[in-house]
Amino acid sequence: MTPLRKRMLEELQRRNYSSTTIRQYVLAVKQFAEYFRRSPEQLGGEEIRRFQLYLLKDKKLAPSTVEGRMSALRFLYKKTLKRRDIAYDNLIFPKTPSKLPVVLTPEEVTRMINAAPNLLHRTILIVLYATGIRRTEASLLKVTDIDSERMVIHIRQGKGSRDRDVPMTPKLLEALREYFRWKRPKAYLFPSTDGKRGVEQPISDETVWYTCCQAAKRAGIKKRVSPHTLRHSFATTLLEAGADLRTIQILLGH
Repeated sequence: MTPLRKRMLEELQRRNYSSTTIRQYVLAVKQFAEYFRRSPEQLGGEEIRRFQLYLLKDKKLAPSTVEGRMSALRFLYKKTLKRRDIAYDNLIFPKTPSKLPVVLTPEEVTRMINAAPNLLHRTILIVLYATGIRRTEASLLKVTDIDSERMVIHIRQGKGSRDRDVPMTPKLLEALREYFRWKRPKAYLFPSTDGKRGVEQPISDETVWYTCCQAAKRAGIKKRVSPHTLRHSFATTLLEAGADLRTIQILLGH
């Protein structure tokens, strides 16, 4: 590990950034350095501008994805290196077009769940849709977070390092019990595969993303589907059922 990466890691940890954000920021800075084959300490505003154009025009990344890369570079240059020669104008975010979120009908969600190849994938999809939690939150769920007495699921250190409870329906509890009888998880609700990351480690959030995308493909759904799609669909279902916006925002962890 280079001294710069170690310093940036320490600054991120000191500010209590989530493990997901830390991983994304470190990867973004690594990509920036590899593109110019030089240390970021030797680079400046002109290189940042060229890198952003490369991401948008050559790599054709979505503006929201490029915004994440620029957030990482902002942290590096303003928080870690404290470079006064680099202005925020050098670290601009690309304008993101406003688009309506993709929402699935209940029938499409049912098709996705039925298309899941095994009970693990099926349960992941059910949890995402029935609770509206984020993919990282789902991957890090522990067995002890399932509170069947209070009929809630405890979300620990979600976005913004906040804890919250989300309600659990009887159908979701029934699905979880079926999954428990089959998988017998010990620590994490969705443990990683034996011989890869260790049985006491959680699956990655990328696995949750892949599970969702593959189920949609198997179900013949042409829409661009991700775990966030199920999150939007959950919110839409609540709204159509008469829930107020503030309640939905609390459940989603906004």
